[in-house]
Amino acid sequence: MSLHTGKGRSVGTAIRDIIDYVENPEKTNQGQLISCYQCSARIADKEFLLSKKLYIQKTGRMRGADDVIAYQLRQSFPPGEITPEEANRLGRELAMRFTKGRNAFIVCTHIDKAHVHNHIVFSAVTLNCDRKFRDFRGSGRALARINDTLCIENGYSVVEAPKHNGKSYNKWLGDRAGLSHRERLCCVIDEALKQKPESFSALLELLRKAGYEIKGDPANPSLRGGEQKRFVRMDTLGPGYSAAELKAVIAGEQQHNPKKRKAKTPKQPQRKNQLLIDIQEKLAQGNGAGYANWAKRFNLKQMAQTVAYLQDHDLMDYAALSQRADAASVKYHDLADRIKTAETRMAEIAVLRTQIINYAKTRDTYVAYRKVGYSKKFKAEHEADILLHQAAKRHFDSLGLKKLPTVKVLNAEYAKLLADKKAAYGDYRQAREEWKELLTAKSNIDRILGMDAPDKTVQRERPSEQR
Repeated sequence: MSLHTGKGRSVGTAIRDIIDYVENPEKTNQGQLISCYQCSARIADKEFLLSKKLYIQKTGRMRGADDVIAYQLRQSFPPGEITPEEANRLGRELAMRFTKGRNAFIVCTHIDKAHVHNHIVFSAVTLNCDRKFRDFRGSGRALARINDTLCIENGYSVVEAPKHNGKSYNKWLGDRAGLSHRERLCCVIDEALKQKPESFSALLELLRKAGYEIKGDPANPSLRGGEQKRFVRMDTLGPGYSAAELKAVIAGEQQHNPKKRKAKTPKQPQRKNQLLIDIQEKLAQGNGAGYANWAKRFNLKQMAQTVAYLQDHDLMDYAALSQRADAASVKYHDLADRIKTAETRMAEIAVLRTQIINYAKTRDTYVAYRKVGYSKKFKAEHEADILLHQAAKRHFDSLGLKKLPTVKVLNAEYAKLLADKKAAYGDYRQAREEWKELLTAKSNIDRILGMDAPDKTVQRERPSEQR
């Protein structure tokens, strides 16, 4: 899981919140189940923050609230299979293999649940502070393979036949997605009642296991779970969900009727054009008759899709289609150039801003260095500041700057470029999709009309000439 700064938090606060949660003494046996790599458990948040600052200083790359500051892994074991100490050791080994020892990390083993589990937090910045870990496509599966290998090597169980089609939280919620906290709590109560609890206290215990905190009068308790900020009393959930009514349901005195919820209207699948397949070319590459039969059916479907698309967009005239495709291409590339130009300038501003700050911070040291006649002893004592100052000066000279802009002016320009870039992205995505659809439709029509036949003939004649 990537961990972001988020709105309303500084980078330091965000890192501290993460570390404080995973190091909770009540969950880690008073801190005895914590191990670290290239950092200290007591000041891990400060070390992660320092690495972040050094990375910005070295590279000049800065992001906003969407910046990834750390990554978290969770590793769980079946109840009773492993000791907390052994789980912590395996968690450290998992983190070491996954990061290849390039990132500092902390492993906290939690024992507050029936199943022992590890929270592993590693810094997004490498130990050299010159690059960041980049989450890659399929990283979850790669992590699972490393974990399975590690467990098998140490004689512990693995998940048999894992299902890799993970779902987002909203999809996992299903009908609960988009519901209020009260409606979601009603859904959890419905699920708990299906387990036939023997008493009302047993029902409350099931709700605790589902992640809900319970307080107040046992005859009318209040619950809070998930992202709720306030407790909700049972008697405010509506008919059928008060403590008295639930007790009657458990006792068999009345029947529970779950709240009816509106079924979601399924989205209609969008029609999407695809390029026709060159069957002769595929056959020449070694594909057989079975592939040719499938390709013929595929091409027929795509021809129908293309004609339907042209009808929907009133582009049955070929000249109009060509003109529309050319215009879409120009619009798409103009927007792409506009975004690229903004990104280039934003990167230049970020580097310049960093150099100006370094120059200002080290100016007094460099003035003193000059006054002592560029003493070697003085330089050895203040080498870091002197090198930063000289690097900043070289950067200004390379840009030909006679007068340095203020950081305030650069920040204003950066903010304007960022706003323009975000605004352009919406039009860019729309223009890109329109351009792709028109280009695909035009290519298919060209193939249907045989307008690319001469080129294909030349390509087919070459093998015969070689023979």
